[in-house]
Parts: sequence; structure tokens; C-alpha cells
Amino acid sequence: MRYHNPVLKGFYPDPSVCCANGSYYMVCSSFQYFPGVPLFESRDLVNWSQIGHVLTRPSQVSLEQVPASGGIFAPTIRYLAGRFYMVTTNATTGENFYVYTDDIRGEWSDPVTVDQDGIDPSLFFEAGRAYFMSNGTDDAGVSGVVQCEIDLTTGKKLSPSVCIWQGSGGRFLESPHLYRIGDWYYLTAAEGGTEYGHMITYARSASLWGPFTGYPRNPVLTNRDKAPCIIQGIGHGDLVQDPHGAWHILSLGFRQQELWMAFHHLGREVFLTPVTFGADGWFTAGTDGTTAECYDMDGDFTQKPLPARSFAHRDWYKEWCFLRHPRQECYALSQDSALLHGTAVTLDEPGSPTFLGLRQQEFRGTFRCRVELDRGEAGLTCYMSEQEHYEVALCRRDAGCTALCRLNIGGVHQVVKEVPLSGSSALLVIRMEPTQYHFYAVTEAGEQYLGTGQSKYLSSEISSPFTGVMLGLYAVGENTARFTELSCVYREDCITDGTALQGALSAPVPAPA
Repeated sequence: MRYHNPVLKGFYPDPSVCCANGSYYMVCSSFQYFPGVPLFESRDLVNWSQIGHVLTRPSQVSLEQVPASGGIFAPTIRYLAGRFYMVTTNATTGENFYVYTDDIRGEWSDPVTVDQDGIDPSLFFEAGRAYFMSNGTDDAGVSGVVQCEIDLTTGKKLSPSVCIWQGSGGRFLESPHLYRIGDWYYLTAAEGGTEYGHMITYARSASLWGPFTGYPRNPVLTNRDKAPCIIQGIGHGDLVQDPHGAWHILSLGFRQQELWMAFHHLGREVFLTPVTFGADGWFTAGTDGTTAECYDMDGDFTQKPLPARSFAHRDWYKEWCFLRHPRQECYALSQDSALLHGTAVTLDEPGSPTFLGLRQQEFRGTFRCRVELDRGEAGLTCYMSEQEHYEVALCRRDAGCTALCRLNIGGVHQVVKEVPLSGSSALLVIRMEPTQYHFYAVTEAGEQYLGTGQSKYLSSEISSPFTGVMLGLYAVGENTARFTELSCVYREDCITDGTALQGALSAPVPAPA
């Protein structure tokens, strides 16, 4: 059967995967968003369903005043003797910790800390022992991939930390994972930075303590020199074996807005790339060492399209998320509506504004919701960071209610257009295309075009956070806003060659009325 990359779309970076009881489980980074570490399940490695989050209690993770791209970095999920472990870094506090559960759909434990620096931690289990690694500094002051044995109950180090590999020479060595496959220990890593120079490298050894010998043709997988190609930034991978015995790398990557537009705003997504082991024990990956848009793989599956989202088809605590720790009294979430109570905290600051967000998962689509407001401001946002976000909103003052489009770029606010309304409610609409967002308000008087914002200003190349755009509902001011008739629908383009892709992503949407 054929599948198309990415296999999980939108801002779900740094994937890690394990297999248990015939299913696969994957976790991704969450940064400043709460609940933390989204958790997915799959039977075929292609279709992923979110079953919850790992960090669901404020006691598990500190996110107070965490700026965009702070907080929870690259998690790793592993399974041992009926128990799941998730290890990660709070990059803002510098804490490496893990949590565990015996019920993948239940609550996870409070954190167990490990006294070792670095980020992107991982766990390896063998012969009843547990090993912790990160890209940090060992006890002798040597930096690289650092490993130590730990007590899995307490997190206490049972051996000195030792640097076991320093990579292939690329900058920003990160994302170490250790595997025992056949006679070899394989150590994979990412180098080059999580941007256009990103790559996956690896080494192997007859001992888990090394010495590790780098693959002679490193990097084993990268799209850094692949052009023209929408898919870039491939790196940060985790090896996994499918139900038919074949190997793959589950990695992050991103899609540019267009072939010749080096901007990405959907965030780093999840890609699946085949791996082949040679007779000499070394493995290769992908299409001549690159990740392509589609592959064939054994299995009887059908890749499912993105579902339309509405208030009738949702679980608030599976896919929706908040900025940092929410004030729960500000949210009343029901089957057909969301009641949001605004505060003085705005989207411009690293606090916890009244905000509910979904990740934008495709370039083209429509996000809309009816908003009714008693005072203050409420609406829809395309949110990248405190400094970069776009809104279409209702604003109610003493003189009456208006609908507006506002762009916040680099902390500079511009109200593109503001129009008066006869009532206090409107259907607010965001129409998405690869390079632009169009904003509208629909009332009984018809559709009002309010403005356009370029998506490149919400990209990692300009905005700088390495998260991705969130489509959110928000309220600000001491007010109450009621959101109903939510709809989020995408148009997907499955395209297998650069020429078709260039034409499809360059096609304009209808001109605003």
C-alpha cells in the first residue's frame, strides 16, 4: 500500500515511538502548551490517532511565564515489562525527568528527575538495567552524547556519565537514541540544527559503552541538498520496526509554503521513511538518503484524510490545548459551544490568556466560528508566538460592537480594517492558503472582508520560534464570549512531483469580496 508524507501533519515535532501489545505509541514536543506531550496510537505507523497527553497536571510540569519555544523539548517514549516511560527536558528550568504509567490511556506519574544536564534525553533498557542519555556534558567535562546507568525507581545515577559519541562533525548534536539490533548497538542522533541543514546520523558499536564508529556515509538521512522539494528539515529520528518486520525512521521535517518560498509556518511535522539493513550491518534510509513525499509499504491499510473538526466531533482534552497553565474557571466547555471568560492577560505576553488552540495541519482550509460578546474583545487567532499572531475579532465598546482584523508582527500591531456591527455577534472566518490568511466577518448584512496577512510572518524563518501556527479561540478583558458553530476543514493536496506541487500550491483562492 502507498502512503504520503507527512503521516502526522502540523506542529508535532520531535517524534519518538515504541511498540507494545501490537500497537505503536508516539509522543511529540509541546513547548509552552498544556496539556503537555501529545500522545498518539497507531496499528500501522501511517494512521495516528491522538489518545491524550502525557503531562496533564500542573504538578508534572512548570510552565509559568515560559516564552514561545520554551518549556517541554523532545520527549522519548519507551516500554518495559508492562510499563511505559516518557523522558523529556523542561528547557526553561533545565530539568531532565521522566514519568511512567501502566495504563497508556490513564494518568502518568509525577516526575522522576535525573541529575544530568543536556536536552533530548532518551532511555535504553537491557538485562534488567536502565540507561539514560542526553546531549550534554559528562563527569569529565566532555560534551557529546552522554550516557549513565540509572536506578529506574528513583532516577539516581548508578554510574558516572560518560561521553560515548561526539557525532559526525555537524553542529548542534542532539536527539540520541540507542538500540540493540542483531549483534550491534546502534546510536542515532540529529545534527545540523532543526532547520534546513538538519540531518540524521548514526554510529554503531559492539558494546553499549562504545567505542562507537560512525556510519561511513553519514548523514544517513537528510533533505538539506534536495531541491526543488517542499519537504525540508528532515532529522530527529527514531527507528521502528513495522508489523511485517521492515524497518523505518519516524522523524520530524517540515513543508515549505511553496517550492521557491523558503518559509514554513505549519511547524515541524512527522514523516515516515523506510530503512534497509545491508549484509554488513550498516543501514541506509529513504530515497538515496532523502525523504520523499510517498512510499509503498507492506500492509492492508488506507491512509485517512484529516477529519473536519467541530464542537460536535471533538474531545476538549485530546486535541485542544491552552497556553501554559490555564485558569480553569475561565472555560466552560460543552458539547456544542465554548464559553470563555476573558482576563487582563493578552496574547502578547507569556502568561496564560484565555485561549483554546488547535494546530493548523494543512496549507489550505477554512476555520470559522460564531462569536457572541458582551464586552471587551474575543475572536479567532492564527497564533505563532507572543510577538507574531493575527486576529479576526469582535470588539465591544460603549459606542457599540465592531469586527476587526489585526496583525501583530514583531510586536507591532496594525488594525487592517474595523467595521461597525448592528448586533453583538458574527460568524468570524479565516480562509487559509499557503502564503496568506484572509479574514472575514459574516452577519445578516452579508460577508465583510476585513483583511489579509502573509503567512511568512508567522513562519519560523521570520518569527523565530520553532513551534507552528495554532488556530485558536480567545477572549480578553473582563468579559464573557460564547463560541458556537465551529468548523475547521482542510483541503489536502497529495502530489508526487515538484511540477504538480508548484502549480497546486501557487493556485490562488478566490479574490476576497
